[in-house]
Amino acid sequence: MTTETADINAPEDADHKAVQAVQAIEQVVATVERTQRAKDAEGFLALFHPDALWTTAHGKVLIGFDAIAEFTRAVLPTATWDGEVTYEMVHTQFLRPDVAAVKVRQVYHSPNGDTEGAPLYVMTRQDDGRWLLHACQNTEVRAD
Repeated sequence: MTTETADINAPEDADHKAVQAVQAIEQVVATVERTQRAKDAEGFLALFHPDALWTTAHGKVLIGFDAIAEFTRAVLPTATWDGEVTYEMVHTQFLRPDVAAVKVRQVYHSPNGDTEGAPLYVMTRQDDGRWLLHACQNTEVRAD
């Protein structure tokens, strides 16, 4: 009986790991969308690293999980909008194997027309394999 071991540094293994990482990151972005639509503050907060930094589309800077949680629990459950929001991951750049910069297209679809945001999520892979939001900036896209 013979066994083969994969060279973890082989290009095909690195490609497979990158694909897995992108898929896991896509799931985080999908969860952001789902929790925003459901106004699920706790589900949304579960995506954050304890030392996270978040800057809202309107420039409010939230440093650390406690500040993000306080803001989210106050704002998200009572948010009102007509329509729905979608999030699309448009670009991922790995800064290191365990750190990714993720550009997202966020669109609020409403009867009065669509508005767009352009979040940037810096995500980190934890020891257990989970990807968490670590440093995030949401920017409102203005039509010229």
